[in-house]
Amino acid sequence: MPNPSITTRSPALMRQVGIVVMPGFSLLAQACATEPLHVANLLYGKTLYRLTSYSCAGEAVTSASQQTLLPKASIDESPVQPDMVLVCGPAKLPAGIPDELAVWLKRLAAAGVVLGGIGGGTEALARLGLLDGYHATLPWQRFEAFAQAHPRVRLSQQLFEIDRDRITCGGGTAAMDMMITLVESQHGPALATRISEYFVMERIRMGDEPQQVPLRSRLAHAPESLIEAVQLMEANIEEPLTTHELSEHLGISRRQLERLFKKYLKSVPSRYYLDLRLQKARRMLRESDRPAGEIALQTGFSSAAHFSTAYRNHFGMTPREERLG
Repeated sequence: MPNPSITTRSPALMRQVGIVVMPGFSLLAQACATEPLHVANLLYGKTLYRLTSYSCAGEAVTSASQQTLLPKASIDESPVQPDMVLVCGPAKLPAGIPDELAVWLKRLAAAGVVLGGIGGGTEALARLGLLDGYHATLPWQRFEAFAQAHPRVRLSQQLFEIDRDRITCGGGTAAMDMMITLVESQHGPALATRISEYFVMERIRMGDEPQQVPLRSRLAHAPESLIEAVQLMEANIEEPLTTHELSEHLGISRRQLERLFKKYLKSVPSRYYLDLRLQKARRMLRESDRPAGEIALQTGFSSAAHFSTAYRNHFGMTPREERLG
């Protein structure tokens, strides 16, 4: 019998979920991936997800913080075929993946089992060719190296990706947002909201939100004047500065500033600035009940009509449609 769809909604359906931990895994990421499923069972009052932890030989596995986790079974002792398997690996993955793990994951993929990558687990799946043609993400520190090593993977810089029968995230707390979103798709928004309240989460972040890569890491090799320009933009969202005003603040010519943006950010200052403002507006639309006109003013737009046009051109939907979605 084929496995249920990753987004099949059925209160009566119980899913078998396995999590494979590799030496050096993140305890935080592992807990963020599994605890929402445990709490879903607790709050629903019945077992929606049956969790089983695995290691290659069933032996204890040491995390990055030198804590030890004793899995329930080795990968060749699975009593039933899981519906979903999450691979939780270290950010810096070892050169080789154990043969028995590679064979098992490929067999599960062929059987239509949902496979997930947590932290370095995304890279493990990619090395086996199990993410070719899929949208996927992983911790931001590995973006550049991963993109070069795995050109067939559609790498994104989002918090998490749910693409058909593959799920991946940026590690850490992004795993919790991803799993709660998965629970919502399978058992409805009411349960997802109760889980987030249980963990005292301010909100459930959406998958298409970007990972917040530190500015100096994103622009590690850029001149200080470019970093200062972006910082000025981020500090002046409500009353945007013109490109001329930015260049005057920095003591460089407008043409120099435009060349820096083109070289390091593949954009022009005005377009980059507009993206910053619209991304903030999107967060405000999703996270608050403020009127669109008020949000428009707080993100530097002269009118609700101007804001709506810019928003639609950028995101392919109006602010009103964003809220309804």
